[in-house]
Amino acid sequence: MKNYFLGIDLGSTTSKAVIINNKDEIIGRGITNTRANYKVAADIAREEAIYDARFTLLSNKLKDEIESKPEFKKYMEDIRSVFQYRQFKRRMDSLEKKLKETVQDYSYDNKSAIADALNSIIEIIRPHIKNEFINKNLGSKNQFFRDIVSERYNAEVEKADRTLYEPLMLAFDKSITPVENEMVQFNFKELIHESMKTLEDKYQGLIDEPQEHNEEDWYYAELNAVKNNYKNVETSLREHIDSIADQEIHIANMVGTGYGRALLPFPEDCIKSEILCHAFGAHAVFPNTRTVLDIGGQDTKAIQVDSRGLVTSFHMNDRCAAGCGRYLGYIADEFGISLNELGPEAMSADKETTICSTCTVFAGAEVKELLHNGEKRPNILAGLHKAIVQRAMSLIARSGGVREEFTFTGGVARNQAVLKYVKQMVTDSYGEITMNIHSDSIFMGALGGAMFARRNIEIELPSKKMKTKKAINHE
Repeated sequence: MKNYFLGIDLGSTTSKAVIINNKDEIIGRGITNTRANYKVAADIAREEAIYDARFTLLSNKLKDEIESKPEFKKYMEDIRSVFQYRQFKRRMDSLEKKLKETVQDYSYDNKSAIADALNSIIEIIRPHIKNEFINKNLGSKNQFFRDIVSERYNAEVEKADRTLYEPLMLAFDKSITPVENEMVQFNFKELIHESMKTLEDKYQGLIDEPQEHNEEDWYYAELNAVKNNYKNVETSLREHIDSIADQEIHIANMVGTGYGRALLPFPEDCIKSEILCHAFGAHAVFPNTRTVLDIGGQDTKAIQVDSRGLVTSFHMNDRCAAGCGRYLGYIADEFGISLNELGPEAMSADKETTICSTCTVFAGAEVKELLHNGEKRPNILAGLHKAIVQRAMSLIARSGGVREEFTFTGGVARNQAVLKYVKQMVTDSYGEITMNIHSDSIFMGALGGAMFARRNIEIELPSKKMKTKKAINHE
């Protein structure tokens, strides 16, 4: 039996899980939004990592075919998207039921009209979301269940009669949290077979449709290859599905970290500082890393590491969430846009508006005043993003500055405008430095946790140097 190792990073806004093998290779990643129930968030992230690990093992079995035949590559991409849709659909069915129950409990005089409007909205958004998953790869866009539904639900509520707006929004607010907090365990084998049936319907539909696209377009070239050969791929896949689905993903050891690590149901010796884990994870991906910046949901950390990925010094803001993911979330709410829209809109600015306040609440008031005075929204957002990075740069300076390679981790590393200002300010302050931003930046803490789990060593932060030296010697 193979042993695997799990790291869970329970952040204030997102919860991440990473599964590695005994070579420190990532075989599974899982992510979800952190909800009121931290245990459920951690469990869902872990389950998602296990599903992802099974897909990795399945892809490894078909490695030669995926590398040599475009239809295998495209099919595996499509089946992941459809698998994510089947998971989404189970939760959506639960939400639809809860929404209808909520409306039925209303005492509004126009309850019948509210119920009719709700049914109409559901009938509109359900096939729209299905199409985005199956044909537009929605599952790869890092959106969570709540975000996917609320964005489309809110858009339809805006079109409804104004007298229905408040009760429809209230129904969603009252229904979404209990549905999110349900721990739904999916049967991998069952969902993968459902996904294959959905893909069969998709590809058969493509065969029956007339060709309308340029054959030289690489996307449609791949699509044509798989629609004409999907039966061969299905046959090869079925040979391995049962063995992969029945294979035990044995977690030999695990480590929890992150803002909510104290709430994880792990033994005390399986809990590690997020500073240690982010440093260790960043160093694993980029061995020449000596400075790490982690902008998370609730705090920002500037970390200096040695040649082994161990922390030598750090500085963090731990008094408020200004300049962190929560701050960006608050600003997005103030503007009535999604968190994913902040960065792109800030990038369209023609200047950066100066933002004086560093407090989240006061910044919100300042933003409203700037808008009232006619300042453009993109310019305000650019100023806010710049202010966030300026705060981070002061932490880096206090921790020891940027040395050798610089690695940016945490969820905010996905924000294009933050990346722009980080690159600009690091270069202005420290010259041409190698800057590492990775697709797994948000998973660095969980990766570091999994690596600590595999090594099973005790390392402390620099304030406890004697214990650290003993642990290093033991290693």
